[in-house]
Amino acid sequence: MRLTSYLLSATLLTAACTSTTTDSDADSTAADTSAMATKAAAPGERWTAERANQWYQEKGWQVGCDFIPSTAINQLEMWQAETFDPETIDRELGYAESIGFNSVRVYLHHLAWEIDKAGFKDRMTQYLDLADQHGISTMFCILDDVWSPTYAAGKQPDPKPGTHNSGWIQDPGQLIHDDSAATTALLETYVKDILTTFKDDDRVLLWDLYNEPGNSGWANRSMPLLEKMFQWGREVNPSQPLSAGVWNLDLKDLNEYQKAHSDVITYHNYGDKADHEKWIADLKPLGRPMLCTEYMARTRNSTFADILPMLKEENISAYNWGLVNGKTNTIYAWNTPIADGSEPDVWFHDIFRKDGTPYSQEEAALIKQVTSQP
Repeated sequence: MRLTSYLLSATLLTAACTSTTTDSDADSTAADTSAMATKAAAPGERWTAERANQWYQEKGWQVGCDFIPSTAINQLEMWQAETFDPETIDRELGYAESIGFNSVRVYLHHLAWEIDKAGFKDRMTQYLDLADQHGISTMFCILDDVWSPTYAAGKQPDPKPGTHNSGWIQDPGQLIHDDSAATTALLETYVKDILTTFKDDDRVLLWDLYNEPGNSGWANRSMPLLEKMFQWGREVNPSQPLSAGVWNLDLKDLNEYQKAHSDVITYHNYGDKADHEKWIADLKPLGRPMLCTEYMARTRNSTFADILPMLKEENISAYNWGLVNGKTNTIYAWNTPIADGSEPDVWFHDIFRKDGTPYSQEEAALIKQVTSQP
């Protein structure tokens, strides 16, 4: 999905310390350690590495995709009342279940909440009900700095033929820079409402607070809002972990803040296997669970065959971009549109056609093989 090259951060934080026990008091110490690890953090506190690793052990390896139904071009079209499409969501999550996926990452948008607060949360509940019926957990992504900085409620634009994500929108985008005080106040109410409503919902895996902060040229202008997102999240103190994914070496200040404040380490990598291995080697010493929340771009040599087995072996949860070819047009590469809208020889993202037929039967079989392994 992303336009920027995914580079490796060379700066690391100190790895978390681990505790040991003696044979004579192993049982009682283990019980004490478990209690400490699972104890709810006080408001304002980052999870300890022990608690984060205990959480990850209990949840197990998560594997899935970034999901939007094929009938939606962006987050607003997915969540607005007039275009919310539970039938398609149910069917397409069934495709995900069929290849062994047990989790998806889903984007929200504050404007859908602003115009219909109760209805928006009801639709989130409907969505969670459907996902849960397919044995799928959900990572909700709240804000986003990628693609169009402006947007409006109501009918969304039609896709531009052959153009990757021609209708995707940022949240809050330009609004936070045009009217910072009012927008910040609105977002605080929104974020706290959503987190409070679903803070103890076991179907929510974690909260991805801010997708690729600093993208689209915003750079460090996104830092104040990123800081606010973690502040608001800590004040609500949900039972699920908070994170914001590492994605670009050039944004050093943002990068280090994200790593220092996330309960679990999330990151994006659309590079080949060698590049991805470097990311893993540098992020592992942070001593926290790792989840790759975006990968898989076939024409960039980020493929299921190369990356998915490696992530499984490393016990890093894996979310590829895209499930079903639809209005987002993510079968097309970032900057190589096909003007007549004809199908590319090699799909960039996505796994299925709308009828549930895989783009590649061999690829679908490989995914199912990896996800079925203990």
